[in-house]
Amino acid sequence: MLTLREACETGEFIITAESPPPKGSDISLFKKRAAGLLGKVHALNVTDNQAAIMRSASLAVSKVLLDMGHDPVYQITGRDRNRLAIQSDLLGAQILGLRNVLCLTGDYVTVGNQKETKPVFDLESVQILKVVQDLNAGRDMVGNALKGATSLFAGGVAMPETDPIAPMMIKFQKKIMAGAGFFQTQAVFNPDRFKYFMDFARQFDVKILVGILLLRSEKMASFVANNIPGINVPDQLIRKLDRAGTCGALEAGIEIAVNTIEAVRGMCDGVHIMAIGAEKQIPVILEAAGLLRPEPALVPKQKQLGVQEQFGGLDVR
Repeated sequence: MLTLREACETGEFIITAESPPPKGSDISLFKKRAAGLLGKVHALNVTDNQAAIMRSASLAVSKVLLDMGHDPVYQITGRDRNRLAIQSDLLGAQILGLRNVLCLTGDYVTVGNQKETKPVFDLESVQILKVVQDLNAGRDMVGNALKGATSLFAGGVAMPETDPIAPMMIKFQKKIMAGAGFFQTQAVFNPDRFKYFMDFARQFDVKILVGILLLRSEKMASFVANNIPGINVPDQLIRKLDRAGTCGALEAGIEIAVNTIEAVRGMCDGVHIMAIGAEKQIPVILEAAGLLRPEPALVPKQKQLGVQEQFGGLDVR
């Protein structure tokens, strides 16, 4: 399967998914979930203390995915690092063989469960993108020459359903000017709103991957609608999940995800699926949406000789 950068360059419809690191050092379940997505997605995002909840380091877990045969998207936020650490970690990503980086400001520490944390926010998302641009050009952010440049493929995030949308569109343009080559959006549930955003975004030469969040219950949908910035879950979808009950909510959530993909597929360049804690459902969604590649036929051995926190959503600031 093509890498994320290759898919962007060739125009192939792009499929990425989110893969939150474990809260601890045991990565066995994480690797099991990731193994089930090999060959089914172009890239897997590794979140960086998503929702200000401490988890294993995105840099280390991204390397685990790389060694498994995935093309990781290493996420880095400005919440927990100053500019020295950000530049150092980005150089570290290059050394480890990572090439995709999603640049984020980071959720405020007050939304997390360790509220006494001291935030940094030395740089925000646009500035981090500019840092990547500088490192790729062989210099640090104050112009000093590097002994070895990076070749990182930088991305940003956008919120097509935020209200008001004008400030987000201004920042969207700034991210493009700072070097963003692709965007993954916050979860979309309203295709008409997404079309309004895409009519604006299409004037720029950048790839847009629409965020698809798997809702697994009425409770989850209500929480997301009321607490996650930039997400608008229509009341009829919440009622649909409620009517489905405990036994049928997951199936209803999969149906909602598939219907959304079908509604926006012709407008965007790909999808970014967030099924936090239910990654095994991603192939189910892809198959139902007609996006799952058939398993390659087994080749006879002799012919092979000589011949890869639950309600999160994207942090989008």
